[in-house]
Amino acid sequence: MNAIISAAELASESKGPNPPVLLDVRWQLTLATAAGQPPFDGRAAYEAGHIPGAVYVDLDTALAGPAGTGGRHPLPDLDVFGAAMRAAGVRADRPVVVYDGGQGWAAARAWWLLRWAGHPSVRVLDGGLAAWSGESATGTESVEPGDFVPRPDSIPALTADDAAVLAREGLLLDARAGERYRGEVEPIDRVGGHIPGAVSAPTTENVTPDGRFLPAAQLTERFDALGTSAVSRVGVYCGSGVSGAHEVLALAVAGIEAELYVGSWSEWSADESRPVATGPNP
Repeated sequence: MNAIISAAELASESKGPNPPVLLDVRWQLTLATAAGQPPFDGRAAYEAGHIPGAVYVDLDTALAGPAGTGGRHPLPDLDVFGAAMRAAGVRADRPVVVYDGGQGWAAARAWWLLRWAGHPSVRVLDGGLAAWSGESATGTESVEPGDFVPRPDSIPALTADDAAVLAREGLLLDARAGERYRGEVEPIDRVGGHIPGAVSAPTTENVTPDGRFLPAAQLTERFDALGTSAVSRVGVYCGSGVSGAHEVLALAVAGIEAELYVGSWSEWSADESRPVATGPNP
């Protein structure tokens, strides 16, 4: 099954015999809030307008555990995650479509996490809510509870040690902005730079200005130039396992399997014993 779905396809499937469960996971990474401006509130945005039938899922509390030694967005507690998915109506026998406000990072995190937890059919709405031109709903939705029970490790997740090995023996892509990879700036973590041997591949270069993914052929060409065709394993990391999931999704659109290092730079850089490289791609 394709990893993404267009708004037109979603509209059609929603009228079919087995309509997908819809999850709204709007979220924004806020590095700094302007004076007098409150931080982004995904739930408020959802209640102000969403695709009919969608249920809001909070990334920070349902799709990640508390920040700590495992990074800013480590894997969530399975009981918490499973309960959130069932409350949102997720079932093992129904497809799931996830969307966010258009950037795609949060939706990709939910997509990856559900696949890691064993759900057989998950897709991301290409272009997010901005691509939807159908009816909208306000307030909250009442849905029948689902029966989904997570089965962790249904797809691989990299540890810090795994990522270090993959950077040497396979291909490890860094999905962050190039200036963070090079160590020129670091707005969040202890130190700038990248995992030695990793290759810079900003996930923002996988999409068009409106947030839709580039055609699969273009993505394949891009990733081939970065070295995917020369290795048997590909891994991805970012700052905290969110934008990295978006790169894993882009790789899936291109037909390339990749593994996510969930702890990413926020975990790696917090450990002063781990090496840090700076500068451009090797």
